[in-house]
Amino acid sequence: MRILMINPNTSVLMTERMAESASHSLAPDVDLVAMTAPHGMPYISSRAEALIAGATTLEMIAAHQDGMDAVVIAAFGDPGLVAAREQFDLPITAMAEAAMHTACMLGHRFAIVTFTQVMTAWYEDAVALAGLQARCTGVRVPDVGFRSIDHVQGELEEALIELCCRAVTDDKADTIILAGAPLTGFAAKVADRVPVPLIDPLDAAVGQAALLARLRTRPARAGRFARPPSKLATGLPPALGAWIEHRT
Repeated sequence: MRILMINPNTSVLMTERMAESASHSLAPDVDLVAMTAPHGMPYISSRAEALIAGATTLEMIAAHQDGMDAVVIAAFGDPGLVAAREQFDLPITAMAEAAMHTACMLGHRFAIVTFTQVMTAWYEDAVALAGLQARCTGVRVPDVGFRSIDHVQGELEEALIELCCRAVTDDKADTIILAGAPLTGFAAKVADRVPVPLIDPLDAAVGQAALLARLRTRPARAGRFARPPSKLATGLPPALGAWIEHRT
């Protein structure tokens, strides 16, 4: 089985770290093909940036879907997820949706802990899109900054753990999602310091992508996620334009 993991951020280092982290939970027959966005932002942190990254996600799926059994969008706000499911026939998962559904399987209410305030509104939108507001206790963010996105786990480790524990005691969260691609792998490192299950969104998204691929469900041919009719596309990247025009 081959799963295409798309990092809509432009950080190659982030992609490498996510691929390495995900490798620890892969089944032996799963090959994870990791790719980094060729243009955009080092890390996505707003609705506008997510919109740009969503278009890039569609471009990358169109260009690299051949030979793949499923796709993972490796950014927590799930840029391009709904549009990608509408356009492509492969099973497609993404970190926020996968993490939230996994959290709901392990408890009734979940909290989201992330590393910067600028992502809060975008993440709240993701909860609303999933229809899970009633099961989310809220988004918690440290009130201290960080210097480097590449080292945010180390810089904010104690602050993030404290927030997780407060989400349990104050918000009565049953599970906690550690949100944001730069926090990939952090759950495994600190699991024994928080009294409820911690969810790593990438592990959840990759695991669910593999499950969906194994189910071998047929793509939608009717309804809300049937592939749209062909349409003339002007000025788009060749692979995406050809897909939209039904030339591939």
